Amino acid sequence: MERLQKVMAHAGVASRRKSEEIIAEGRVKVNGEVVTEMGFKVDPDEDEIVVDGELISEEKKRYLLLNKPEGYITTVSDPEGRPTVMDLIPDLKQRLYPAGRLDYDSSGLLIMTNDGDLTYKLTHPKKEVDKKYRVLVQGEMTEEDFNKFENGMVIDGQKTAPAKISNVNYKGDKTEFDIIIHEGRNRQVRRMAQIAGFSVISLKRIGFAFLTLAGVKEGEFRYLSNQEITKLKNML
Repeated sequence: MERLQKVMAHAGVASRRKSEEIIAEGRVKVNGEVVTEMGFKVDPDEDEIVVDGELISEEKKRYLLLNKPEGYITTVSDPEGRPTVMDLIPDLKQRLYPAGRLDYDSSGLLIMTNDGDLTYKLTHPKKEVDKKYRVLVQGEMTEEDFNKFENGMVIDGQKTAPAKISNVNYKGDKTEFDIIIHEGRNRQVRRMAQIAGFSVISLKRIGFAFLTLAGVKEGEFRYLSNQEITKLKNML
């Protein structure tokens, strides 16, 4: 059972707050009876919910691939008023949620969906979904430094799984490289770089499982294809 306003919001009727106003105005019927109570709970699979004379349909699942710029919070809302990833997809009626996180000062590939089951599987460490990042650090990293990433490091008393390093490129006194991890601990790549003695200048997620940013400009998004959605679900 779920609160009526939550079901309405998920069905794309309006935001949760606006749905509460619609309920209070007596514009909603559940199984033929007008409901104005805010705490009223319904079973979206069993109860018939009508808003302004229209039967609301079951929430349509959406799957987006967003190229997040730096300077956006990976949450639905922010109490400090900072821009969030939701500001980049303003025209969608459904409330979408990020599958995983990207820090405020990081950029790149982010999956947004209202499929809670898929989100759980994509973010659960046991599923070992590869996440690929392009990292630029201050300083010239050596093979010994990269070995620390590939052998695992202790963060918060627990050793990280081995990372994979590739595409090393030296740019003056800076080093750029790609790294693949699958755990996704909080600020993991930045903390690993710090343990190795380097500060991160920029961090961009360029791959998530088999997905890449190809064809998606920074700040823009695209819908996943049915084939991509099926492939994601099958690999999990």
